[in-house]
Amino acid sequence: MTDPVQEPHGALAVDTFDDDDSAISTLNTSSLTSLRSSVLRAQEENGRTYHSMSSGNIQHNVWLLTLDGELGLSPKISEPAKRVLDAGTGTGIWAVEYADLHPESEVIGVDLSPIQSSLVPPNCTFEVDDLEKEWTWSKKFDLVLSRVMTGCFVDMQEFVHKAYAHLEPGGYLEMQDLTNPLACDDGTLHEGLELHRLGHLLVEASDKAGRPNNTASKYKEYLEKAGFVDVVEKKFKWPLNQWPKEKKYKEIGAWTCENLTGGLEGLLLALLTRFLGWTPEEVIAFCALVRKQLRDTSIHAYIPVYIVYGRKPEEAAESSPAP
Repeated sequence: MTDPVQEPHGALAVDTFDDDDSAISTLNTSSLTSLRSSVLRAQEENGRTYHSMSSGNIQHNVWLLTLDGELGLSPKISEPAKRVLDAGTGTGIWAVEYADLHPESEVIGVDLSPIQSSLVPPNCTFEVDDLEKEWTWSKKFDLVLSRVMTGCFVDMQEFVHKAYAHLEPGGYLEMQDLTNPLACDDGTLHEGLELHRLGHLLVEASDKAGRPNNTASKYKEYLEKAGFVDVVEKKFKWPLNQWPKEKKYKEIGAWTCENLTGGLEGLLLALLTRFLGWTPEEVIAFCALVRKQLRDTSIHAYIPVYIVYGRKPEEAAESSPAP
């Protein structure tokens, strides 16, 4: 498997929208159909089938676009792991696709809510559990996957220690995540914009909630502290709309915009009303302004994305080093 090219070190080329082929400033049915087809092709090339477009599955397809159709980057993605834990499985789509790809693997998806499909491969099961409590699995795993769990844990370092303790020697933890605040390389995401304010509000509210959502840049440090070796960190960018010139990032931006514009109230209502004292009406008005700016291709903003993975050494002790 060839790793996808990272895009953190230089600015993405900006589409000037000076010809008809690239002048797409808003999502529409035909553009989404085209994007859907491109994701389908990427999945078919890797032996997988396409899944319905729920919010969680839209995000899954953004990951597929980012990773050129792969489910992850660690060696246990392309090589079948005996036992796999999808920690915070959400819709369960990652677990289902891994189970389809590796029918010899036993895949367990865990989440607080039972929202997964009942139509799953025989080697895939789902459990409702709280990963912040004691992990009670008696058999260890060869791969633990965590995707977009930022803001879900009081102590992400503790989660990493638990994963280490429940991995077989030689097993891998892979963490795929986003971080806040939003970023921009050319100054078009300036302080006067609600979109600029959005990322900082998310950081402030999640900190007050005791579940910070800006820790992905520390994951490499967390894995090394827990005892993992051969730790690798990869960085990517998710544009917030179709402003990039390159087709791949234009597609990522289109899906990211679609996902965010449809889920702003769900993302912000609880956080801003419970922890920052906003009224529901203020949140709804703010979301309307953010939604308009999300579609503005003159704002070249993106979400910083991290993938970090590491291996539990073969000579590892039975439990993780003390935090």
